[in-house]
Amino acid sequence: MRTAFRRIGRALAACALAASTVLVGVVATGTAAQADGCYTWDRTLKQGTSGEDVRQLQIRLAGYPGYGAVLALDGAFGPATRSAVIRFQEAYGLSADGVAGTQTFNKIYALQDNDCTPVNFSYAEWNRCNSTWSGGAVSASTAKFNARVSMWKLQAMRKALGSDPLTISSAFRSHSCNSAVGGISTSRHLYGDGVDLVGSHSLCRLAQRARYHGFTNILGPGYSGHNDHTHLGATPSRSWKAPNCGI
Repeated sequence: MRTAFRRIGRALAACALAASTVLVGVVATGTAAQADGCYTWDRTLKQGTSGEDVRQLQIRLAGYPGYGAVLALDGAFGPATRSAVIRFQEAYGLSADGVAGTQTFNKIYALQDNDCTPVNFSYAEWNRCNSTWSGGAVSASTAKFNARVSMWKLQAMRKALGSDPLTISSAFRSHSCNSAVGGISTSRHLYGDGVDLVGSHSLCRLAQRARYHGFTNILGPGYSGHNDHTHLGATPSRSWKAPNCGI
């Protein structure tokens, strides 16, 4: 009988140990698990590497190109990507060595939702016009991708502004939605990357800060029709017009 009790005791202890191991495992890998619905990196990336994993990194670092610059999403880890990694690492208090490894990826995992959008922005708030993302100047998939890249730029800008919320008044529009609000025929809203901001920060502060986060299209106070919001987008060439803000 004592032998049987000892066996039962050992079995219960083993179960308890297994349960505690599982719990520890969940805590240790919870950050990485968050990325499973989106994208998970499986190697360290540094200058000279290339591939789709580099491009995925570049998308999430699109808001860290430096003043007046745009980070290419080309899958090639060159000097510009290394500098963007350093800016990202510095922003979040990581070791700023320009190498994307476990600490950098874990921070990105913590900043993204399973649909690959950053945690502080969503497709729903970006697209109040047409849930299928169709009817714009580009295909629905391209518009949605462009929106995601702009969201990551805004995530970086939000961090630089003290992590205060950024309020979106308008983003993606189909041609019919754009016409209804009096938008111009070449509006970046039609491409998915255009976004209008209002809210907690002054419009000039938003326009001025956006210059550091990969936006080539900045329209704000002093420019016709933009005294009540700051517009950001991704035009092929730079178009910054916010005269009242010194831009």
